Amino acid sequence: MIEILQWSTLATCGLIAAARVPSAIRGENRSLFYIFGLMTVAILLSIEAPYVAIDQALGGINLANLLLRFIIFAAIYFVGIRVTRGFGADSAYRRITGRAGMVVLLVISLALMVLFFMMDTVGSSAGLAGPSVRNQHNAVLAQYYGAAGRAYPGYVALVLLPAMVRAVRSRLPLLVRVAAGLLALGGVAIGISLLFPFVPPGWGAIKFIVNYTAVLCYVLGLALIWAARVHNNRVSPAKRTYTEK
Repeated sequence: MIEILQWSTLATCGLIAAARVPSAIRGENRSLFYIFGLMTVAILLSIEAPYVAIDQALGGINLANLLLRFIIFAAIYFVGIRVTRGFGADSAYRRITGRAGMVVLLVISLALMVLFFMMDTVGSSAGLAGPSVRNQHNAVLAQYYGAAGRAYPGYVALVLLPAMVRAVRSRLPLLVRVAAGLLALGGVAIGISLLFPFVPPGWGAIKFIVNYTAVLCYVLGLALIWAARVHNNRVSPAKRTYTEK
């Protein structure tokens, strides 16, 4: 079931990213292409076979996992910019792109790198499954490393959540409200992921479901916003709306 969820999510992201290529070449809403492209790479690196192949090429010390974390950071950052601009959430935009947001990103990034290089990471293993059980030292550091990796996406998701809830309750077009609802659900899933340290070891499948629910909700939500923009341009090409920002 987990492999089906992984590969189907990868296919969904990849197809949407490919569909955005012509628009990106024309210079239209390139941020959406960046988001879908980054998410596609992130999902690819979360699957065992491609992860191991890529990490072996990088030296076999799980640098691919560190790369994955920063790709996720970049994707969620672009999501934050796209969503806050699109829905006119100026205060949320400032909390993501302003000084506070940059300090949060810098501190978490530094913590992530320090924790990674303090571990014995030899031996390619998706999700650091191998190194995390090698010894007690690694096990403790892996917990902190995972928490740091979830911290920045959690920050952005929680910043965006109030704006998405307001959009759902507004009188915006139905398609946009559904998109906002999916983005809100994705934010809730990311928020739940912050509680992973308290999840019993035997519930590992729950972590996968929560993570991929978040990804799918964000991807589908952004795709619906794109669809709403296309629909709006066909109905009223002269009228500029939130979907074009």
